[in-house]
Formats: sequence, structure tokens, C-alpha cells
Amino acid sequence: MPTQSPVASGPRGKSGSRTAAASDSEQRTGGTPSGGSAGEVTVVEPAMVKRAVSAAALGNAMEWFDFGVYSYIAVTLGKVFFPSGNPTAQLLSTFGAFAAAFLVRPIGGMVFGPLGDRIGRQKVLALTMIMMAAGTFCIGLIPSYASIGVGAPILLLVARLVQGFSTGGEYGGASTFIAEYAPDKKRGFLGSWLEFGTLAGYIGGAGLVTLMTALLSTDDLLSWGWRIPFLIAGPMGIIGLYLRMRLEETPAFAQLEQEARTKEKERRQAEKRVGIREMVLGQWRAMLLCVGLVLVFNVTDYMLLSYMPSYLTSELKYDETHGLMVVLAVMAVMMCVQPFAGRASDRFGRRPVMAAGCAGFLLLSVPALLLIRQGSLLAIALGMGALGLLLVCFTSTMPSTLPALFPTKVRYGSLSIGFNISVSLFGGTTPLVVTALIGATGDRMMPAYYMMGAAVIGGIAVWLMSESACKPLPGSPPAVETEAEAREVIRTARQETATA
Repeated sequence: MPTQSPVASGPRGKSGSRTAAASDSEQRTGGTPSGGSAGEVTVVEPAMVKRAVSAAALGNAMEWFDFGVYSYIAVTLGKVFFPSGNPTAQLLSTFGAFAAAFLVRPIGGMVFGPLGDRIGRQKVLALTMIMMAAGTFCIGLIPSYASIGVGAPILLLVARLVQGFSTGGEYGGASTFIAEYAPDKKRGFLGSWLEFGTLAGYIGGAGLVTLMTALLSTDDLLSWGWRIPFLIAGPMGIIGLYLRMRLEETPAFAQLEQEARTKEKERRQAEKRVGIREMVLGQWRAMLLCVGLVLVFNVTDYMLLSYMPSYLTSELKYDETHGLMVVLAVMAVMMCVQPFAGRASDRFGRRPVMAAGCAGFLLLSVPALLLIRQGSLLAIALGMGALGLLLVCFTSTMPSTLPALFPTKVRYGSLSIGFNISVSLFGGTTPLVVTALIGATGDRMMPAYYMMGAAVIGGIAVWLMSESACKPLPGSPPAVETEAEAREVIRTARQETATA
């Protein structure tokens, strides 16, 4: 690295960032805090950061557009692919296919995560985008059960498995990509836009289903209307792939590659050491924290955004169109609040924001569901709105919190494995499990109890984790937006070293 001046700007690498380095005398007296080589600070370019955030968020939006559509049109899909005289059996079969995709997500995480740590985040994210779009598009082409019989649900299951496998590398890669590009002081704010994309995808899916439900007759919806949302995934995937192919590799990974090229022998030894075993057992504490945090995040997420529309229709006999409109409005409010909550996590810390969410779900899940069960539009809106605002405590902080649990060399892999194990066991199964529990017990308050249990586990994980706001990622030097900030970081680190 250049060392001829107090803050020397090295040549721009493939990551579009520069590395500010202290002078020779400064490097001899001390280094930078929390990882990174002595005296080094990464200066990221705002334009590149915006492109990275946009491309990552668009991929997440496409993933959740599909999940949103599948959830909101679940009753119709049950009639198309799982004919039965029992509506509850149809819904359970549809959610069973929904949950099946989550069973292969850990496998996708085990494949794409280590691959992203080895060949780069950008290449793997482009691959997952292609697979997600193809799987979703193919669902729109599958003949109905009336046309080909049992082959229809089998093909649906295969398409869902392709989707699940590809999404196994999506969230971990997208959150890692944004986290490694973001300046330390804005990681929460910039990371919150990843879940902004999630909500945008949900709103796009819910809005389209709501519009079709209002405009199409039941027969048209069953015969051809349900295919439209899935076929839209084709063009969306092409746009997303174009944006991701234009991205450059993250500064953290680019630095890792550069160090590896200069130390070929050490690189080979490191590659032998960094396998699935090290990504899981070598990071066991961080992995357990990741599973606990993702559990509360995803149980509450899938409960509110995926299950509640069907709950309003099948359990409370609420008008389907009005129920979808309420959920759509709640998601729109969440989108508006999302960036502000992310900025708050940069200012006050990730732990206080997430702790507030856990406490809120523990105390307010029952009152909120009781409001929803009253059945009036105002009561449903208030109950759903309260749960939505509590959910923002997680959607706004998780994209910046989870990558900070792991060092650079295993971040993509460890995060993908931990995230997808938790989602598969607890998140994606939420609609299926809660529907089955209600059927077995007859207690329609089960959604509230399920969220309360998740809040307890999430609260323990929040209590045990370390605060990561405004700190460098493990294994990476500090990241800032300007060279003036870089000088200040180096000066502060030198002063801390001198007084130590």
C-alpha cells in the first residue's frame, strides 16, 4: 500500500474504493482498530455504494415478490394444483409446497456461501439471480392439475426447490455485499435498503394479486390469471442480472484477493482450512447468535407478511380483497419507516433497536391479534400496523448486524449457512406450523403465542451479542466516505496506541 503521505490514496481497485494508509512512521507506531492492516482505512466511493445497494435490493425484491405472490394467492393455487373438497387441506398442501423450498435453502447456502468466499460475492449473486428468475418464471408455465394430474403439483414442487436452492445464497450474499461496501457509520442506514427491497417486492406482489382479485372473475383467475405474477419474473430477472453484472467486487473481498495473490502459499493453506467445518464449528458462537436473531426476524416476518392474509381469509372469514389491502397499507408504512430505523441503529446501536422489537412482540402480540380478531377494518389496521412497526426493528437492523458476526474470509459462507438453517427450520415453516396448530387445537390465538416464543429466543440472542454499530467489520479495516475521515481515524488510532 502507498505510504508516502499521512493519507495516501492508492489506485482504484476493482472494488471502486481506495485505501488510505498512514505514513511509514505512523505504521511503525500503531494501526487501525478492529482489524485491517496497520494504518489502513478504506475510502469508499458514494456512487459505487449506491449502485451496490440498488442491485442487492433489487435481487431481494424479486425474491420476495415471488414469495409475496405465492402467499397472497395461496387459496387460488390450492384449487389449481391440489384439488380437494376440503379448503383447509388445500391450503395446507399449498403451504407445504411453500415450506419445501426452505428445506433446500441450507443446501444452497452451503454451496453458494463458500463459493462466494472463494470466487467473489458479485459472481455468485449474479448466478443466484438467474436461478431465482428461472424458477419463478417456470411456475407460471406449469399446467393445472386438471390438465396433467399429479404431474402438476410435482412440477410446482420442483420449481419451488430451484427457487429455494438459489435463495440459499441470496440474502447472505446481498447483506454481505452491502455491509462490505458501506462506510462504518452508515452501515445500518444503507443495509436497511436491502429490506426496503423486500417490502417493495411484497408490495409489488400483493398489489398485483389484489388488482387481479378485484378485476378478474374467479373462473378467469383460476384458468389463467394466477400465471401473470409468476411470468413477470422473467423480465425482472433480466434487469436484475444486468445491474449485478455491472457491479464491481466489494473492497473487503478485493483486499483479501490482493493479499492472497502476494502470498500464494498462505492462500493455498487458507483455502484448505476454510471449509464447511470451519465456517460452522469454527464460528459456533456467532453461528448460534445468527440462528437466534434470524429466528425472531423471520418468524415475525413470515407471520405478518405471508401468513396473515390467509389467516384473515380462512380463519376469520374476512373479505379477501380488503384483507390484502390492509396488509398492503401496512407494508407501505413499513417501507417509509425503514430507512429512519436503519439510521437510528447507526446512532443508538443495533442492540437497543432489536431489543425494543423483541420486547414489543412479547408484550403486544396478544393485544394486537385480539384487535385483528375483532374484524373491523380499523381494528385490523391497528393490530397489523402495530406488528408491522415492531417488525421494522428487525428488518432495518439485520442486514448490518448479521454480516458483522463473521470475519471476511468466511462471512458469506457462515452467514448463508446460519441464516438458511434458521429460516428453513423456523421462518418458512411458520405458515404451515401455525395452520396445523390451529387445526389441532382450535385456538386461533396461536399466531400470537408463536411470535411471543420467537421474541424470547431473539431477546436472548440480542443480550449475548456484541454491539457492532459504527465499528469496522471483523477482519476488515475501517471504512469511511472521505479522506478527511480517514485521516481522523488514523490519528485517533495512533493516539489510542500512544496512550495504551
